Amino acid sequence: MKLTLTPDDLAACYNELHEANAAFKEHYPGDSSDRQQVHTVYGGANLFKAGFAAKLGEVALRTLETYAPNYHVFARVLGLPGAETLPTNPLEILSLTRALETNPEQVREVKQAAWLAFTVYKRVLRKLQSEPIEDNRIDFEDGYGNRPDDEEDGHAVAAADEVAKGMRDGLLSPFIGIRVKTFSDECKVRSIRTLDIFLTRLAEQTGSRLPENFVVTLPKVTTPTQVSTFVRILDTLEARLGYPKDSLKMEIMIETTQSIINHKGENTVPLLVAAAGGRCRSAIFGTYDYTASCNITAAFQSHTHPACDFARHVLQVSLAGTGITISDGATTTMPIGPHKAAAGGALTPQQMDENRAVVHAAWKLHYDNIMHSLSHGYYQGWDLNPGQLPVRYAAVDTFFLSGLQDASARLNAFLNKAAQATLVGNTFDDAATGQGLLNFFLRGMACGAITEQEVLATGITLDELRSRSFVRIVNNRARL
Repeated sequence: MKLTLTPDDLAACYNELHEANAAFKEHYPGDSSDRQQVHTVYGGANLFKAGFAAKLGEVALRTLETYAPNYHVFARVLGLPGAETLPTNPLEILSLTRALETNPEQVREVKQAAWLAFTVYKRVLRKLQSEPIEDNRIDFEDGYGNRPDDEEDGHAVAAADEVAKGMRDGLLSPFIGIRVKTFSDECKVRSIRTLDIFLTRLAEQTGSRLPENFVVTLPKVTTPTQVSTFVRILDTLEARLGYPKDSLKMEIMIETTQSIINHKGENTVPLLVAAAGGRCRSAIFGTYDYTASCNITAAFQSHTHPACDFARHVLQVSLAGTGITISDGATTTMPIGPHKAAAGGALTPQQMDENRAVVHAAWKLHYDNIMHSLSHGYYQGWDLNPGQLPVRYAAVDTFFLSGLQDASARLNAFLNKAAQATLVGNTFDDAATGQGLLNFFLRGMACGAITEQEVLATGITLDELRSRSFVRIVNNRARL
């Protein structure tokens, strides 16, 4: 073959491409395959106890048993797929039975709807009993408020003592951390003091050990300097308190328009993350502070407002492939009935109906908001009340179980043909989607929405699953 380019020409091109590719990989190492929590529960620091997670789980179970005592009711309230076909009283059962006698196709649909509703309800109960909270944030900001300095000092010490107790007794949620106040001029002194008191006391109580998956959340971040100053404080505290270097991870909260686009018209998100010097673990979107910063009036502030979707998309595109996770915001309508029985008394039937209507409406709103987040690729959000926990897990379970059959077929086809492109139904897959399919099952398993048996049914082995890497699975199978 006659060639025009010389070895020197090629070497220069190869070197240039190698350097550019290496720089790209440094900026975009790929999304982490570590477990990501499906939610964060925020609670005022003044209320935190070592057994906080279990206590909230008990409250969540009572709420579920009170307002949705069976899977039929729960499915209908949330609007699960096919829930309208499920009978809830004898007359409906009789009517449905007669209809099914002449409509075999409807039999299949009802069976599928019943399986989904029953399975979701069962897994929600199991989750609330075994791991009701995945991530707990001890809040010194909005969920705590402004208090006298002596009072906040005392709560910082008490919170550290309770975290240390939870570490000793195995009572903490799998992920945990604290949220301090913003670094604005009005709050910076108080914010830094609380962080210092908490981490100093925790080091004294634990011998400078941190809980698993511990993180500190910095809210309402507006400038890279706020982040870099926060990192410098963490560096100093680690060195002086004996915590391992770089063990204090942080989260940034995106709650203002300036956190998305700065005064120069630049995308601020990468600048904020870069200022963290590798300490930033995740970025959290704050729905209501953000809409307020857009001058959207209270009546129109909502989780699904188009302004929020714009910010979500910017945040998502900015951090895709970086290994930094993203979290959506909260539903602020609480599932709390307006009536409460007096000591030794009972609610009237009308009061119980009114409570039920309020709780069911709040549940439906929360469910719809979570499904909106999941459909946009946001697999984590906030919960603010134990009554929201059943809905969080129901939405996550429904999301994964509804897509289980399709994802199983596609992953099975991939595994059978290793790295070759495959066609299942009318959806074409190439190897680039393999890790996405694997992550679907890893995420579902981590939160209990998908069982180990359901994953193994795809043809994957436990060893392959534990590798958490589709590329490694393909390479190993290709050598067989």
